[in-house]
Amino acid sequence: MSSAATTVAQSAQQSAPEPAPGALLEHSAVTESPAPAASQGDTARPAADYSRYKVVPARRPWRWVGTVLVALGVVAVAWSLATNPRWEWGVVAQWFTAQSVVNGLVETLKLTVISGALGFVLGFILALMRLSASPLLVSVSWTFSWIFRSTPLLVQMLLWYNLGYLYEKVSLGIPFTDIRFFEVQTTTLISQFAAAVLGLTLNQAAYSAEIIRGGILSVDQGQLEAAAALGIPAWRRSTRIVLPQAMRAILPTAFNEIIGLVKGTSIVYVLAYSELFYTVQVIYNRTQQVLPLLLVATLWYVAITSVLSVFQYYIERHYSKGAVRNLPLTPLQKARKFFATHAPVNLDRTKEPR
Repeated sequence: MSSAATTVAQSAQQSAPEPAPGALLEHSAVTESPAPAASQGDTARPAADYSRYKVVPARRPWRWVGTVLVALGVVAVAWSLATNPRWEWGVVAQWFTAQSVVNGLVETLKLTVISGALGFVLGFILALMRLSASPLLVSVSWTFSWIFRSTPLLVQMLLWYNLGYLYEKVSLGIPFTDIRFFEVQTTTLISQFAAAVLGLTLNQAAYSAEIIRGGILSVDQGQLEAAAALGIPAWRRSTRIVLPQAMRAILPTAFNEIIGLVKGTSIVYVLAYSELFYTVQVIYNRTQQVLPLLLVATLWYVAITSVLSVFQYYIERHYSKGAVRNLPLTPLQKARKFFATHAPVNLDRTKEPR
């Protein structure tokens, strides 16, 4: 019996067709890890269809209330500006691009650029002096900042303009001798423009020194120690490691100072220098149109500071590369993202886009 059964089994195995390789793999996989037996209560569930549901935005009623109130306030102010005839917008348009006003604007920009550049260069030198190990350099830098931050800018302007009363001549030579290489009358050297630049530059340098010093101190000391351990020269440590990180702390306050300098040039009117504000004063003293001419100056100052704010945004964005994982979006990118986010959503899954 056993030999006959063995013969029948061998003949059945030889006559059976060989399965495909894929079938062998499936068979072995099923054999090695069989699926758990389903319980009697389990049944196959169809996939849920969410196409009939609607996307409902989150309701924020207080946001809408605040938006409506602010919008009403803006409309009220705009309506008052447009309908009040005492603003005299025709006079504003007449003098806004007048040649004398444009010339005053150019002088204001000239004072801002020259005083801002010289002030920050001198402020950088003073900041390095304050951070040095020399007691003399530290004392001189501290005293400079203390004096020029303690006195009003108006007083400084008048002092420099009247320097000829204190020193009749300005000379260059060997100290404590009678040898002179250069000598000139102080009243000739210190003109209205020179006094304005000198006052604005020295006042700006005192504040810039503290801004730059604070930015340098904001960099972690471990950065310098690691760079020194790697053998990086001191100059490259300062320019490639310290300053790029310090710029993130320096830039916001530095641009505030530049914007303040633009408006601070208006104080030069005490020297009778024909910058924007003094020019506007001369015009409204002649025409008695005080408010429209002041509005002309205001609009020009707003335009200048708006341009500087745009530059500030993009420069800060450039120096934020080492601090943030993703750069902040530009206004154009924010607008695109807003319209892309608030675009209508197509929930009809049956219609595929072509």
